[in-house]
Amino acid sequence: MPTRHDIRNVAIVAHVDHGKTTIVDAMLKQAGAFAAHQQLDDRMMDSNDLEREKGITILAKNTAVKYHPKDGGAPITINIIDTPGHADFGGEVERGLSMVDAVVLLVDASEGPLPQTRFVLRKALQAKMPVILCINKTDRPDSRIDEVVNETYDLFLDLDADEDQIEFPIVYACGRDGVASLTKPEDGTVPADSDNLEPFFSTILEHVPAPTYDDEAPLQAHVTNLDADNFLGRIALLRVEQGELRKGQTVAWIKRDGSISNVRITELMMTEALTRKPAEVAGPGDICAVAGIPDIMIGETLADPENPIALPLISVDEPAISMTIGTNTSPMVGRGGTGKGADAKAAVKDRKVTARQVKDRLDRELIGNVSLRVLDTDRPDAWEVQGRGELALAILVEQMRREGFELTIGKPQVVTQEIDGKTHEPVERMTIDVPEEHMGAVTQLMGVRKGRMDNMSNHGSGWVRMEFVVPSRGLIGFRTEFLTNTRGTGIAHSIHEGHEPWFGQLVTRNNGSLVADRAGAVTPFAMINLQERGVLFTEPGTEVYEGMIVGENSRSDDMDVNITKEKKLTNMRAASADNTENVIPPRKLSLEQSLEFCRDDECVEVTPEAVRIRKVVLDQKERSRTASRAKSGK
Repeated sequence: MPTRHDIRNVAIVAHVDHGKTTIVDAMLKQAGAFAAHQQLDDRMMDSNDLEREKGITILAKNTAVKYHPKDGGAPITINIIDTPGHADFGGEVERGLSMVDAVVLLVDASEGPLPQTRFVLRKALQAKMPVILCINKTDRPDSRIDEVVNETYDLFLDLDADEDQIEFPIVYACGRDGVASLTKPEDGTVPADSDNLEPFFSTILEHVPAPTYDDEAPLQAHVTNLDADNFLGRIALLRVEQGELRKGQTVAWIKRDGSISNVRITELMMTEALTRKPAEVAGPGDICAVAGIPDIMIGETLADPENPIALPLISVDEPAISMTIGTNTSPMVGRGGTGKGADAKAAVKDRKVTARQVKDRLDRELIGNVSLRVLDTDRPDAWEVQGRGELALAILVEQMRREGFELTIGKPQVVTQEIDGKTHEPVERMTIDVPEEHMGAVTQLMGVRKGRMDNMSNHGSGWVRMEFVVPSRGLIGFRTEFLTNTRGTGIAHSIHEGHEPWFGQLVTRNNGSLVADRAGAVTPFAMINLQERGVLFTEPGTEVYEGMIVGENSRSDDMDVNITKEKKLTNMRAASADNTENVIPPRKLSLEQSLEFCRDDECVEVTPEAVRIRKVVLDQKERSRTASRAKSGK
């Protein structure tokens, strides 16, 4: 079959924070993608605000570098897909792999293969792709290169890789310094026999297969991603599998439901470095962007109008976690941060608080996010949103919050399945690295959550690695407690492991809530009196309402408290008048921590200014009646 030797398509896959985006930066710089005078940021591929803040890649993105071989041959275009390392964004990984012919597996020289490494590698091996192993961060003082390479071989064998895939080339790199070598350096050192990424580039050219095609085959192009432009409208990113795609050409658009309609390509663009540039034609193996099809969706095919042949739809794993997202129903809806004054009114004029606006936004998210599902509930202003994991759903809520939406978010739940007449729930494989002294605390924490230890290894460095299989619902609210028990030193990562029979009842939060029993502003006097009762979440001056959770009780039951109580002022001088008491700083909960903290009868109110936890039923008397009826069994 004819082959295009002027192009290579490769995806870089790895666990979170193993250096994918950093090494892509170095490749772009060394391939001459930027002018000498250009001001460049670190992690250029992480263009999203949330990606920069959290330090993780959320969206799969493509870039292209023109590599000029040292032997003076014709330049070769290397299309690079930078994929997320977190299993919650697995839909992005699967889409990225559908665009390429091989993968570079990046592994940290100290941490070795972790759960997300297993996840992304499994996807690549299932697609029968060749793999290049890159051991990154060889300069880390605690690097253990030989052991990590052996652990990676074990992982390949564990995932049933075939013989060709196990015979992978190995590159040793320090992505931060832009250096790579085919010779193993000493542990803790940068490769000494090279000062650039030339060995990495040459390995990609040698081991990534060039795209092959059939001269006689009709046009086939697969839509793998979507983007938007203020002038061009919806942009479809696609890989041309067969034939040629030209600007102004009329093509057959094969939709997900199998229907076919003819459309015209108004604009064709190819990626160079981080920008898209107009092009006239895209051939087999090219990754390009087209405009002119307003309703095109991921997984659909552009084909020859005379002979339309559809490519297979992109399939993704089933969702494991769900939560209810609805309009804000609290007494402070649409009132801004404090609800007072002209500034608050100006801040809320663009507020999105209606059910129609929330539903439209969720429908828009479905267009570009293939791993998400939105289901109707028995309420017209709330929807059940299902996704891969807690983080993916929290990222969606955070994006909506920044866009001006006010929402009520229910406690995350697991998505169960009926198998052979029995209820099965999703389970996770959790890998935990902790100092030896915290081993007992972690084992106890996982025991309460019905975790089953599968493996434990001690590298002799004072740290222990443990592997547990644990139900997904046991991990809701786990991370905050885990970090507290390990004094912030523990590292935990999990990956979906399938479904197992229902594990029974789990009690993951032992402490109750402190619930405000009236509306008003928080006073320091009330806070000082309540500090002994538990940990508070609110600052003095914060406006609260009845049913809002203002702290965590030190006991297991809920307590209704008056956090707006003021000190009675009299003209009588008391003996204790000059005593000073300090208000302990409250614990500020992030959106993810608030979702973890929730019990079944609680929910989270999310606005652009604040994240508040509240009871589903705000009225104190109604909650008491419900509780007494539950006790009496009526």
